[in-house]
Amino acid sequence: MTSYLTFVALATLLAVAPGPDSFLTLRATLVSGRRRGLLTCAGIAAANTVQGALAATGLGAVLEQSETLFAVIRWAGVAYLTWIGVQALRTALSRDLTPISLAGPRRGRGTWQAVRQGFLCNITNPKVLAFNLAVLPQFVGAGAGWPLLMTYALTLMVVGAVVLLGIIWLAGYAADALARPRVRRSVEGVAGTAMLGFAVGLAAEA
Repeated sequence: MTSYLTFVALATLLAVAPGPDSFLTLRATLVSGRRRGLLTCAGIAAANTVQGALAATGLGAVLEQSETLFAVIRWAGVAYLTWIGVQALRTALSRDLTPISLAGPRRGRGTWQAVRQGFLCNITNPKVLAFNLAVLPQFVGAGAGWPLLMTYALTLMVVGAVVLLGIIWLAGYAADALARPRVRRSVEGVAGTAMLGFAVGLAAEA
């Protein structure tokens, strides 16, 4: 139990540190309301679960050993973060800024678009898989089975989701103020710059 609680504390520190997932969720909530933020969070949680399952079953180690495949995942993440950043900056510089919809995206395509954005943002980030592969064995010990590894992996996902829900809840209160075009331009500009910064950082890593 002591080891598990230590892992929860570490997972919390990891979750509260600013990263692509938190910035994407924050932008989605501020621009389109809490529903959009929740859908983005759902996509991120699903990707976190997939990455945890890969690590728990040993497939993640195979992916990590394949330098070419791991590089493909990394550069896909760079490309996706760059795309999100450019889209946000284009919105910030747009003259005809569409008013924020506090109701969030419409059902159907808008729903899946939000989930897909969250999923792709997380699944193309090799740091998440690398963290699972490097850290989980340190807490569960040698010879740990799949159920125990998966328990820790799901804990990481749940802690991250709770932190994102807190971001969504707090950001929802700022939606009225952000309905003003000038404020929204600032949000889009900051979010776009941050995403491009994460893309550059990921590209520069060995």
